[in-house]
Amino acid sequence: MQGLGQLEAEIMERLWDRERPTTVREVVDDLNRTRPVAYTTVNTVADILHRKGLLRRHKEGRAWFYQPVRTRAEHTAALMREVLGEAPDPRAALLHFVDAITPAEAAALRAALGEHSEAEGGAR
Repeated sequence: MQGLGQLEAEIMERLWDRERPTTVREVVDDLNRTRPVAYTTVNTVADILHRKGLLRRHKEGRAWFYQPVRTRAEHTAALMREVLGEAPDPRAALLHFVDAITPAEAAALRAALGEHSEAEGGAR
């Protein structure tokens, strides 16, 4: 997995926001509110995202309906795991990450680690 291109990211954001299967036409209409984009371009990029495994789709009549395979948070977590997995020294990378986060982000990280520890303890 890797980061998304600009239009890929815009399409994913629209689909995450909708939280339901969405047609290419709906995405195009939404994108055209901020900038012009052709239906065929969005259709091609949605198909690429499907082939990358980021979108599921089904056909109703002549229209394809697309929906993200993962939530926005799950996608972000997968990207973070990928980057950390590529680090020659994951501990050092984590330390640099922690040094750069805000106090609110640090509190959220501590809370998440606490919830994770509780969940692991309860599963034993």
